[in-house]
Amino acid sequence: MATRVVPPRIFKNLRYKTTTTKTLNSSHPSAAAAVTSTVDLTPPPPPPSSHPLSSLDLNNAERLFSAVPTSTLVRSTAVLHATAVGPMVDVGIWAMKSKLFQMGIMKDAVMAVTKKTFYEHFCAGEDTVAAGRSIRTVNNAGLRGMLVYGVEDAHDNESCDRNFDGFLHTVDVSRSLPPNSVSFVIVKITAICPMALLERISDLLRWQEKEPSLKLAWKQDCLPIFSESSPLYHTQKRPEPLTSEEENDLELANERLQKLCEKCVESNMPLLVDAEHTSVQPAIDYFTYSSAIIHNKDDNPIVFGTIQTYLKDAKERLLLATKAADNIGIPMGFKLVRGAYMSTENTLAHSFGYPSPIHATIQDTHNCFNDCSSFLLQKIANGPGSLVLATHNIQSGKLAAAKAYEIGIGKVNHKLEFAQLCGMADALSFGLSNAGFRVSKYMPFGPVEMVMPYLLRRAEENRGLLSASGFDRQLIRKELGRRLKAAIF
Repeated sequence: MATRVVPPRIFKNLRYKTTTTKTLNSSHPSAAAAVTSTVDLTPPPPPPSSHPLSSLDLNNAERLFSAVPTSTLVRSTAVLHATAVGPMVDVGIWAMKSKLFQMGIMKDAVMAVTKKTFYEHFCAGEDTVAAGRSIRTVNNAGLRGMLVYGVEDAHDNESCDRNFDGFLHTVDVSRSLPPNSVSFVIVKITAICPMALLERISDLLRWQEKEPSLKLAWKQDCLPIFSESSPLYHTQKRPEPLTSEEENDLELANERLQKLCEKCVESNMPLLVDAEHTSVQPAIDYFTYSSAIIHNKDDNPIVFGTIQTYLKDAKERLLLATKAADNIGIPMGFKLVRGAYMSTENTLAHSFGYPSPIHATIQDTHNCFNDCSSFLLQKIANGPGSLVLATHNIQSGKLAAAKAYEIGIGKVNHKLEFAQLCGMADALSFGLSNAGFRVSKYMPFGPVEMVMPYLLRRAEENRGLLSASGFDRQLIRKELGRRLKAAIF
């Protein structure tokens, strides 16, 4: 996921809260943005000055953007306002996907426009040198970076090996940057294990859940992957066992992940495994949990898994996994997100004649995220483990911050990290940072073509006047207006 993420000194504190109750299963693209972080631009009342969170200032645009050059604010507002115009986003997405624009001069033109707009706003650079500069810029502004080599799906071992080298190099780059400026290295299992194999492993794991007598000789010790409410409709009939070739590919994929984990252990650099759509998520959870059992020691989780709380079974699976980890004495790290594959999930479930695995309303998703957040905050306050709260939702951020102070982990930085995507919810990022929390930006890097799938998802998430970027747009307009008046008068 490329040339400079968050505008050079990004913005600071944000604050929009969500009360919209659109149906999540809507086919309208704007619903996807609502899942990630729906917005009600009515600012919540500030806490009393005596409250520890009184420093969570999300209103003062001048203070929030004091370190951001006017040129950067202008570019940011242009990109965010463009993505708020639905028809413009539709045209842009069509152009980026269309085969007509994937050759010759047209391709060069599309890539050039994309690079100067979406790419520079949402990504960290084309290579590790540029990504390093972006990390330093973000760090100088008080935030940290999650370094993300922006490759996604692989389909053969040659691609997996090439991607694996990229992830290893990312760890080396992280070590070379200022101490604590990189909070996590991100890995996508879909990039180091062929997609077809992940689908086969997921099928076999689902069938074993249906039929516990099924023996999987290749399966290592693992935490629970499914709950009683988990969707199993993807696997309609008993899968064939893995072939000898598939078992060999599985061994190679596992070796890649273990080597990456070992390098992260040596570097004391947490490794966060990204989540994907449910057709391959069981295999990803299997890789994640089996690796966590091996590498997570004492109170220092190295391998972090991701829970997508827009899924109906998210909380139940989280409870089962944490209970099992406690029983065997494994400290777990989790990242909570709302989710980014709503359209894919709805379409797939419909094709099988099943209800969507995603919560029926936006509010249900908010409730699930907040419930899981509260549970994990309480858990890490009383024992081992760590938590990353990846949210663009102001209310969720405020609730979690208040809970953290309430139970006494507000300043225990190694236990809790807030996170937002590069180029999104920057005001919230700075508000939480100013209030004393560790905050990271998810910073993908790589050539424009490599990160195109990531950019397409960001374009979808920001579309519509009530998208996740709504509050940032409002604050930037306010600050630009203030600077213009100051320049004139």
